[in-house]
Amino acid sequence: MRALVVTAVAAERDAVCAALAVDEAADGPRVATLPGGGALHRAPAGAPAPDVLAAGVGPAAAAAGTATALTAAALAGTPYELVVSAGIGGGFAPAAPLGSLVVADAIVAADLGAETPEGFVPVTELGFGTVAHRPDPALVAAVAAASGGAVGPVITVSTVTGSAARAAELATRHPGVLAEAMEGFGVAEAAAAHGLPVLEVRAISNAVGPRDRAAWRIGPALAALTDAFRAFPGAVTGVRAAAPDAAPPPHTPRRTP
Repeated sequence: MRALVVTAVAAERDAVCAALAVDEAADGPRVATLPGGGALHRAPAGAPAPDVLAAGVGPAAAAAGTATALTAAALAGTPYELVVSAGIGGGFAPAAPLGSLVVADAIVAADLGAETPEGFVPVTELGFGTVAHRPDPALVAAVAAASGGAVGPVITVSTVTGSAARAAELATRHPGVLAEAMEGFGVAEAAAAHGLPVLEVRAISNAVGPRDRAAWRIGPALAALTDAFRAFPGAVTGVRAAAPDAAPPPHTPRRTP
């Protein structure tokens, strides 16, 4: 399955590449420059490994970079079959502890909607748009089993949570949420526009809540991401995946506490 893995920053990209030997072709690194200047790290010819792109931080950069890479591949006659948003992220305690891995069964825009006197209203309840993409369950199960990851919703935010009150609000609004990050929904939107299945894989570097940089464990999280992607090619081989199902998340309340 020809796959594109999209991260936010170079450190995450390098963690994925370390697992896949993406830059170990006999003729040296295979880096293609995309329109706009993005650097796409290409798998060696014939290797069962995805291409990897660091598209930038946040859902807009992620969507733009992913769409550019997908369009370039399609125009070159080498389209992708799967898109993966990957990187580190914040975990909701106690379900997603530091150093653990999460595979999203729903990729959710946490705050795409409107504030009203009655509370937050997601954009779907306003009568337009999408707030969630649901990855193919067979792919989610295969990757989670191979990597030892927990399965549950991952929310996309534009502002990282920095307080206990905000963490509690998000957990109430999105029951069962395991992790937050900043790119998954943007990647999923681009994948859906191309009719492609999508996954999101997150290694937990910090707890969602008050910002305590001393407690962050970025190094171990990046190592966990590398470990997860060592199993990735074998996990997705032979899985027949469908394009993501875009739908509002289950049990989304209209009111915030």
